[in-house]
Order: sequence, then structure tokens, then C-alpha cells
Amino acid sequence: MDFLVVLHKAEEGGYWVEVPALPGCYSQGETIEEALEGIREAIALHLEAMAEEGELLPDDTDWIIAHVSIERPRPRKF
Repeated sequence: MDFLVVLHKAEEGGYWVEVPALPGCYSQGETIEEALEGIREAIALHLEAMAEEGELLPDDTDWIIAHVSIERPRPRKF
């Protein structure tokens, strides 16, 4: 199965990663590679728990990824 994951730089260093199709499924790591390995394990455990509870496995095909650009607002002069 393939899942969209979102990597974030952590304020304290390293990275944290989330899975939009699996709310509550997160992991972290010092490097991108560590964070991705951790999220693979977290996804597997999350799906295993869902199967044990008889929940339907999620469909991750409805996500659309887009990049939106806007102009930076100018500071107001008072």
C-alpha cells in the first residue's frame, strides 16, 4: 500500500512526519531517512490495530497535492 506522508522540520531539530489518511499516525527522526523509516513502522502498526478492531482500511487515493504561491504581505505603515 502507498500512503502520502508529510515531513516537517522539528523546532528542536530533526523531522516529524504525519500521514493525512491515518489521523494520529506520526513519527519522528533525526534525519529524513530515520523519520521515513519510523513512519513505515507506525503505518504498519496503525493498520494492524485497525484490522484487529474490524475497521475498514483507508483509501489514500482521494488526496490532491498542490503548491500555492502568494505575494508576501507588505508591512503596514502607521
